[in-house]
Amino acid sequence: MSFTAARFDVNLSLLFTELPLLERPAAAAAAGFDAVELWWPWPGEPDPGKAALDGLRTALETAGTRLVGLNFYAGLLPGPDRGALSLPGAESERFRANIEVAADFAASVGCTALNALYGNRVDGVDPAEQDALALDNLVRAAAAADRAGAVLLIEALNAVESPRYPLTDAEAAVAAVRRVNEASGLGNARLLLDLYHLAVGGADLAAVIDRHADCAGHVQIADLPGRGAPGTGALPLSDLLDRLDRAGYEGYVGLEHKPAPAGSAASFSWLR
Repeated sequence: MSFTAARFDVNLSLLFTELPLLERPAAAAAAGFDAVELWWPWPGEPDPGKAALDGLRTALETAGTRLVGLNFYAGLLPGPDRGALSLPGAESERFRANIEVAADFAASVGCTALNALYGNRVDGVDPAEQDALALDNLVRAAAAADRAGAVLLIEALNAVESPRYPLTDAEAAVAAVRRVNEASGLGNARLLLDLYHLAVGGADLAAVIDRHADCAGHVQIADLPGRGAPGTGALPLSDLLDRLDRAGYEGYVGLEHKPAPAGSAASFSWLR
């Protein structure tokens, strides 16, 4: 596999986590990347305050890295949570409190993709009630993303690692995208095409790309098994990325994999 760093961004919530948050953009830049993405980096805090947001903005600008993807508040990540927007009660309220905070920050750094994780099913709550809450919150998020000049991403996770998450294949995520676009009238909801999660779920990745590349607003990769860097497992990622190219996808590809045993900086030897 031979690629240049220019087409990839580094997920700083999985890579360079041996460093404090504000040192990670510079570490990514030193490894040759000028684009990064993040899960919401303050678990439990939908609004971390001006000083924290200004500090991250300054770290990105000083390093010369562009934030190309950011999650809305999603609970505890990494950890047991898989989003907050469909959870009745306090967590969905935290999601709503975060919508404008995240969108305003995205606008301030030129981030054009905001990811909204759907959330797990909850015991004792009708799934239809959760879906109605999710749609309402996703429409709110789509409106905020639109004001920020960003797309709203909706992601399928895999049922092995996230058995209570309802969107576990590309078709379910694309159906959610369509519901949001119809309800919002904005048309800015898109699929986050995570090839690792789809592969864990047993999907035919080539067929998924052929069917849904035109709906993809962002792509993420990791190898399987192990969620390591490309080349550490068995996925034909080079062929799959070539297929995405032929399908017309022109966006970044997020490296959302675990670091190498020797550390994050040693995780990119497959790049040329």
